[in-house]
Amino acid sequence: MSELELRTVAVGARPRVATVRIGTVLAVAFALYLLLACLVPDAVAPQDPNQIAPRDAFSPPSPAHWFGTDESGRDVYSRVVFGTANSLLIGVAATASGLTLGLALAVLAAFGGRVFDFTVNRTIEVLFAFPGLLLALLVIVIAGPGPVTATLAVGLSTAPGYARILRGQLLAVRRSGYVEAARVLGHRPRRILGRHILPNALAPLLVLATLGIGQAIVWASALSFLGLGALPPTAEWGAMLSAGRPYLATAWWLTVFPGLMIVLTAVASTVLGRALTRVRAREGATQ
Repeated sequence: MSELELRTVAVGARPRVATVRIGTVLAVAFALYLLLACLVPDAVAPQDPNQIAPRDAFSPPSPAHWFGTDESGRDVYSRVVFGTANSLLIGVAATASGLTLGLALAVLAAFGGRVFDFTVNRTIEVLFAFPGLLLALLVIVIAGPGPVTATLAVGLSTAPGYARILRGQLLAVRRSGYVEAARVLGHRPRRILGRHILPNALAPLLVLATLGIGQAIVWASALSFLGLGALPPTAEWGAMLSAGRPYLATAWWLTVFPGLMIVLTAVASTVLGRALTRVRAREGATQ
């Protein structure tokens, strides 16, 4: 064998090494920062977010106040840090409620027979006719404004998309070979559903939840900005955007930094969701 052939064999024999993208590393680091801000905000924020100092009102960003101060002299960075828990709680709760409702509709459509499948599909199509944020606004108009109502409204508006994806997963797993083998062996339908179908069909839930949290935070912040969610002086990103809107021309930092946190959180959520999708695809290719 020639030297060129030996080099070719050696190169071809190298094992594949999983590469980690810099965007994924930054998204993980930012997610850890958000988690730290939720669990121990006092360790991240230098000041009390509700401490009023009228003499320091509308101070621009500086070493003393990293994100500047608002109209009452409160430290904007501290309010952004303490608002992380409120914003993430709304996003996670809305995503959880949307996934729960979507899963219930998907199971009903996949295993309830043709009548239920037809009814659920038509209901999903009707809900898809409304833009998600418009559907959330409709729910708030009926139920009234507030953070709890905004959370449920965002969850309801995201449920149709989750239901359609999970229904397809359930039907695909239901027709698989190992489920048919379980039926032939005489296993009960409940055991087949709980042991074979649901664990395999719900594998994409983590990816869906990761992608959905960012979207839910954006929508919840939009509702708070419109005065339909959390209201000032609550330390919540959307409410801070609403409170800083009148001073946009003179104190840009009141809206720029809370808005930047919303954008970065949504981007980090999307990057992490896509990274999980690639991991699942790589695992499926190796099996």
